[in-house]
Amino acid sequence: MRRRERLMCTLRGQTVDRPPACFYEINGLDEDPNDKDPFNIYTDPSWRPLIELARDRTDRIVMRGVSFHDVLPDPVEEISHAETYFRDGKRYRVHHIRAGNRVLTSRTRRDPDVNTEWTEEPLLKDVDDLDAFLDLPTPELSGEPDVSGVLDAEIALGDTGIVMIDTPDPLCLAAMLFEIGTYTVIAMTCPDRFHRLLQRFAGVLHAKTKAVAEALPGRLWRIYGPEYASPPHLPPALFREYVPPYVRPMVHAIQRHGGFARIHSHGRLHAILDDIADMNPDGLDPIEPPPQGDVSLKYVRERYGQNMVLFGNLEVSDIETLPTADFVEKVRRALDEGTAGQGRGFVLMPSAAPYGRVLPKLTLKNYEAIVEAVESL
Repeated sequence: MRRRERLMCTLRGQTVDRPPACFYEINGLDEDPNDKDPFNIYTDPSWRPLIELARDRTDRIVMRGVSFHDVLPDPVEEISHAETYFRDGKRYRVHHIRAGNRVLTSRTRRDPDVNTEWTEEPLLKDVDDLDAFLDLPTPELSGEPDVSGVLDAEIALGDTGIVMIDTPDPLCLAAMLFEIGTYTVIAMTCPDRFHRLLQRFAGVLHAKTKAVAEALPGRLWRIYGPEYASPPHLPPALFREYVPPYVRPMVHAIQRHGGFARIHSHGRLHAILDDIADMNPDGLDPIEPPPQGDVSLKYVRERYGQNMVLFGNLEVSDIETLPTADFVEKVRRALDEGTAGQGRGFVLMPSAAPYGRVLPKLTLKNYEAIVEAVESL
């Protein structure tokens, strides 16, 4: 089967020649070894074999967000100021928002050898900051979806893979405003305020999801953020309060236009799997194995795999640290458990990707083992 066909048949619950296997963020399209940006880790020669492996032999799922044309000015942006500066080779971004008699400030840092952005100062530090933020003008969606990024990526991929539309849920946008400890305290002790915050983001996200799903029907989506309400961050009762009411409308909007909604939630799933299933998603990732997670892929397949395509169940830390012989056993177990019995489908996939400038030889060897294992089926 062609790689795109294999992926689409899996999403539809149809028969495939073998389970698809992708490398999650590493797709062989977005990594450019020739881009001389000092913050581009993929210029290091150690990455090139993995990039080529992903491009040539994996079932590529390329993530894309969707922006909007002709957007009206955000009322919050009119009272905010952003600046970028460099110090000791690192890039800092600072954002200030005037809210009543307060100035809310956030700061992030990007190191040249690490492919991630660290939050050094969250925008909201306490309940008083939250109250000031909630008093700001409520944003509204305007404009039309700019579908060019998705369509261009689909042309570049051809029959080697698919594009997955990527979106946060309201909880993700809310939780990321705080330091994680502050977030959990406010979410547990100030539910009325926290619902107001979720509703603020939901208004735009629900409208945006509906518009994009209509403009780009039939695509796979990833909805990320539910993990912020999973144990140990919050108890299952608050997961039910902060996730399904806000995510279910997104799932329905996607499916209404023939799309496939995949819920993304790291870590512990056992106590919230029923709640995830009740949202009727088409997929779930990354289903991390213990000890990172608390449930086996076999358990999820047997109880929930009839209606959901399962994506996972390889831990990126195992790819980076396990001797290849030991890692191959984990790959085989994931393939066995992900395809046992009856189920809608399974995609073999890591939980994340390495983010250091130099890719160790062991890591490359273990990625090669993933491809060799699925191709030998």
